[in-house]
Amino acid sequence: MDETVNDGTEKRGFPKKIIAIIVIAVLVIGGSVAAYVMLNLSDKEKYFLAEKKSFEFMADEVEKRFQPELDWLEQSKENPAESVTELSAEYNDPSGANLGMDPAEIVNNATLTFTAQTDMEKKQLATDIKGSFGDISIDGFHFYLTDKKAMLDLPFLEELLQIQDEDVGNLLHELDPYTFTGKEGPDFDTFFEGNVLSEEDQAYLKKEYAEMIYDKLPDSAFEVTKETVKVKDDSIDTEKITINLSEEEVKDILSATFEKMQQDDRLKEIIKEQYEIQQFGLPDTDFDMMMEEFDTSLEDAKDKLKDFQIPDGITSTIWTKDKLIVKREFSIEMGPSSDQLVSLDVDGTQSLKDEQQTFDYDLTVTENHNEETVTITGDLSSKDDKSKDSIKLAVDGMELGYNANSTLKDGKRDFEREITADGAGENGKIIWTGSANYEKDQMSSEHNVSFDGPELSQDMFALHIKNDAKTIKSVEIPEEDNVKDLGSMDANELTNYFETEVAPQAQQWMMGLLGGGAMGF
Repeated sequence: MDETVNDGTEKRGFPKKIIAIIVIAVLVIGGSVAAYVMLNLSDKEKYFLAEKKSFEFMADEVEKRFQPELDWLEQSKENPAESVTELSAEYNDPSGANLGMDPAEIVNNATLTFTAQTDMEKKQLATDIKGSFGDISIDGFHFYLTDKKAMLDLPFLEELLQIQDEDVGNLLHELDPYTFTGKEGPDFDTFFEGNVLSEEDQAYLKKEYAEMIYDKLPDSAFEVTKETVKVKDDSIDTEKITINLSEEEVKDILSATFEKMQQDDRLKEIIKEQYEIQQFGLPDTDFDMMMEEFDTSLEDAKDKLKDFQIPDGITSTIWTKDKLIVKREFSIEMGPSSDQLVSLDVDGTQSLKDEQQTFDYDLTVTENHNEETVTITGDLSSKDDKSKDSIKLAVDGMELGYNANSTLKDGKRDFEREITADGAGENGKIIWTGSANYEKDQMSSEHNVSFDGPELSQDMFALHIKNDAKTIKSVEIPEEDNVKDLGSMDANELTNYFETEVAPQAQQWMMGLLGGGAMGF
């Protein structure tokens, strides 16, 4: 294989996609196997048990913190539900009157209401959009979706526009035969299924990859000692667990993983399914081409791995107390050659307690003697249904922050939240306040969002969001007795229909709307 050099971007034949594959696989070694832990408590198992327990602790705390929200989410998934969301705004700028037409007259007298009915089990969605802008009211826009068809109801047409999922490819081809082949077809079902891996797929990946990697990690790479460390102001007696994988051991695991991925048709199908979900079921020629090159890329990665540099291997150390991590250090240096090494170092502490969780981590990347550090700190506390949270991310002189206070009483949550940005001569914040009331079969909430910065004061502009949701008996989907099936029409029929029927009626409706004011259409 020829080795090329061009501008230093692909030195010694290492394409960036190969480096990306290796980086991802290295991260998999350090993370995914934490889900596969046995309980005989060897040094290796102590390491991953601590990772697993720490993750589960935080997951449980999040679940307890947002239990009403999670209960309502589950309720709306298991039962038909209706959600009515009303958006309005408030604009107060004394200088606006100098513009001729004061924007406040439009903004302060406008509302937009979005109603959605969903039945996730029967795979049905019905939406309605209406709005008012001063004396003008707009109504009659409806959209319906099932796992087989989509329908659009417009206020200026007597019939509904309909397209079956199996006819989308033909419609696209009729509209643009040079781009679409006619075989394209979105899977409407993906909207209702979501983009989470199925339990079956998760179990497969765990068994075939996490367990394989876990088994290949040599017991000799792990070491446990006792050490007292300081976390904030506390001195803690801990178990120090270190994993140190040599370059050869890392490459052996990576090579085995690449080889397994090459031969794994099930993995390729999972990747394809997840990608198509993100694309709402529509095929992507670039992705198809990428999948065709999948095996070739993995083979190339295996071949390049021989010369890939990981001079010090991987070193990861955790300090644990009661099987929970209180401190962590991680380091790796790697690159396609000795003069193209990039290092990643993670160093930080955390404290996981029932009523308070804190963390303070530095992530440092060094390349060509240039060092950049991202600092992440957090303080999350909750007691007697009152919570106070603070999270900060600082990098390169810029700090982003999140601060929140909330109380929960009898299913009602009141909250105040701020998202701040400070640095590089600029500063500002988003102020988000409101309340939400959760009951078994209904939910209501009000949100007020305002902005504060050099050019915009908190009192100048505010966005108001009101939401009322409840479970319902069923979703109302119209019958098919008055529909125009777009998927059965050829290009000439489509052009003729839109030019002679849709466009004139839309124009007439718009003229009536503008001339009729608040008559309503």
